[in-house]
Amino acid sequence: MFNLFRKKENKCVIGSPVKGKAIPLKEVSDPTFAEEILGKGAAVIPSEGRIYAPADGEIGMVFETLHAVSMTTDSGAEVLIHVGLDTVQMNGEGFTGHVKAGDHVKKGDLLLEVDLEKVKAAGYDTVTPVLICNTPDYESVEGAGSGDVNAGDDLIIISQN
Repeated sequence: MFNLFRKKENKCVIGSPVKGKAIPLKEVSDPTFAEEILGKGAAVIPSEGRIYAPADGEIGMVFETLHAVSMTTDSGAEVLIHVGLDTVQMNGEGFTGHVKAGDHVKKGDLLLEVDLEKVKAAGYDTVTPVLICNTPDYESVEGAGSGDVNAGDDLIIISQN
């Protein structure tokens, strides 16, 4: 009738930005990510070098070195995708950007390409943390599970207050 007693949907799902193996954030060897200093989330050990939008939203920043991109989803989650550990040191070598700040993207749009072999040859870990930087705005932010994922598969489940 008036849907007064129907529970409002209060979950938001962030997809994997890359094909690979999903792991809990605590397994990332960098304490900034493992200790959730920048926010809760999950990580993916990529098997391909194409990084896609994990949700619909607006690109906030594409780092000059192309190793990371931030976006705000249409539902308000502030997402940081950080490709590899310490890859900022590569100064963009091996990375190609496909978006810029202010672009509106749809889930599945290509954001970045990275030459994973070049990253490994330079001695860097390719693990890709995906963080919800405004974690305190939500009731909970949890990884959707571990194991093989395709780009777009559920990676992070956000429960809203």
